[in-house]
Amino acid sequence: MLRRRPSLLIRPELDDDALHAILAELRPAQQLHGLGAGRTRPLWEPVAELLHTTGRDWDRRVHRISVLAGSLPAAVAQRWVGDRPGDGDALVLQAFTLSGRAPAEGPAAARRAEQACLHAAQACPEDPTPWLALLSLLHSCAAPARDVVPVWREAVNRAPWNRTAHHRLLHYLSPRAHGTVPDMLDFAEQCAARAPYGSPLALLPVAARVELVAHRLRQDPLAALGASGSWNEPRAAKEIDGALTGWFHTAAAPHAEAVTDLNFLAFALTRTYRPAEAAAVFHRIGRHMTNHPWDLLADPKRTFLYWRDRSAGRRGK
Repeated sequence: MLRRRPSLLIRPELDDDALHAILAELRPAQQLHGLGAGRTRPLWEPVAELLHTTGRDWDRRVHRISVLAGSLPAAVAQRWVGDRPGDGDALVLQAFTLSGRAPAEGPAAARRAEQACLHAAQACPEDPTPWLALLSLLHSCAAPARDVVPVWREAVNRAPWNRTAHHRLLHYLSPRAHGTVPDMLDFAEQCAARAPYGSPLALLPVAARVELVAHRLRQDPLAALGASGSWNEPRAAKEIDGALTGWFHTAAAPHAEAVTDLNFLAFALTRTYRPAEAAAVFHRIGRHMTNHPWDLLADPKRTFLYWRDRSAGRRGK
């Protein structure tokens, strides 16, 4: 009998099973406009319990709050703030929710979101998360660097090596957003060089390389044809080696978005045709594929499965 291949898990919560359970419980409530009709307790209570157990793990806190804000009805945060006006977790979730929706709703909504971020920051003075919500808002609104960098510094002053903070500024500096190629690559290289051993920031230059490829693919057809050559540059091999030795091969505990970083690393190793090293990365990824960066290829899922299955065969030898 043929063994059925397990389906891929492509989801914003990644491998966070506790977060997945909360989303599975609350997502049907979208049909009820987030008001919790028919429930014995408010919709926000399981979210409050999850964030309480998360504590001061800032890395996991920002991952969970950003996913919750993007997945749940806005009414969940609104009701929570209404029921518990001074609750810091409620204010931070509301800040993320408003910041994510504001760019599509106009300048007035952006101003309300900014005030919500500052209010949450005042309520949670040691927490970098409200500043990351504000950083995302400023990015979406194309704010100038003189306004963005101080907000980023507020976040890293509270969590110096926070992965999300560095990746969000990297995206701001990307030529696909508001920066330039030299600024983006230099920022990634400098952060990786200063990061402690075992930090996921060792992979920041690889993420910058992916952004560079995405930028080139968006250019004219001739530039797109040559985009794959980005992986043949000597600097690319150095970036991948740094990610392997500085993060992947260390004994560092998995961080909240490790699945995302593993997908970036596997993608880079396949683009540079290093299947032996990719095998160990795919083994750790398992079923948890992320849409990006595989979406830069013509057939993302098929390509991912090809390399994963090829890697599994290599490991079995």
